[in-house]
Amino acid sequence: MADIRDSLAVALDVDDLVVAKRLAKQLRPYFGVAKVGLELYSAAGPDVVPAFAELGYRVFLDLKFHDIPTTVGRAARVIGALGAQFLNMHAAGGVDMLRAGVDGLAAGAAAAGLTPPTALGVTILTSEVNAPRDLMVERIETTLKAGCGGVVCAASDVATVKAIGPDLFAMVPGVRMEGDPLNDQGRPATPAAALAAGADVVILGRSVTAAADPVEAAARLMESLEPAR
Repeated sequence: MADIRDSLAVALDVDDLVVAKRLAKQLRPYFGVAKVGLELYSAAGPDVVPAFAELGYRVFLDLKFHDIPTTVGRAARVIGALGAQFLNMHAAGGVDMLRAGVDGLAAGAAAAGLTPPTALGVTILTSEVNAPRDLMVERIETTLKAGCGGVVCAASDVATVKAIGPDLFAMVPGVRMEGDPLNDQGRPATPAAALAAGADVVILGRSVTAAADPVEAAARLMESLEPAR
C-alpha cells in the first residue's frame, strides 16, 4: 500500500487552508503527494508547504510559471527554499525560461540546505484535445534541453515522454475514477490505466475530494489498484 501511495497525489483544490489540512489528514493513509494549485496557493501562500510536509506529504506546487527567464528564475529560487518536492513551469516558455527556473530552484534549495525540488515542464494541458503530436515532442525536448527532471502530461502522452526521455518523471493529471464526471478534462484516464501507461505519479482531485465520503472514495481507489501491487 505504501508503494502505491507514493504514486498517488491528491489535488487540494480549495480556497481555505484549514479545509485543505482537514482533507489532507483524512486522506494521508492513501496519498503520498499533496498537489497545491493556484487556488489554494493564492489563498494561503507559502504556508501551504510546511502545512502538508508536516503531515508526511511530498508537496507539488502546481503554479505553472510562465514569464521572462529572470522573473521565473527569481520566483523559483523562492520556491526552492520552501521545501516543496515538485514545481511546474510551462514548457511553452522555452529553454531559457525553463533553465532559469531549474537553476533558481536549485539555488534556493541549496541556500536553505535542502535537496532541490524536481522541475516539471508542463507539456500540453489535459483539456487540450486537438494539439498535434509534433508539439508534444517539441515540448518534451525543450524540457530535456533545459535540464528539467520531468514533465506534466496526460496519460496518453506518457509513452511518448518515456520514448524521448526515459529518465523523465511523469506527473499525470486528468485522472478520474471509472464512471466519474470528466468535468473539463479532455484526455482523462483511470488511475490504473495511467499507472499502467508508465506514470510516476497520478493526480486525483474531485473523484475523491468532492465525494460524499472522501475516505471511502480513497479506499475504493486503493481497491481499484489492487492488481497493480
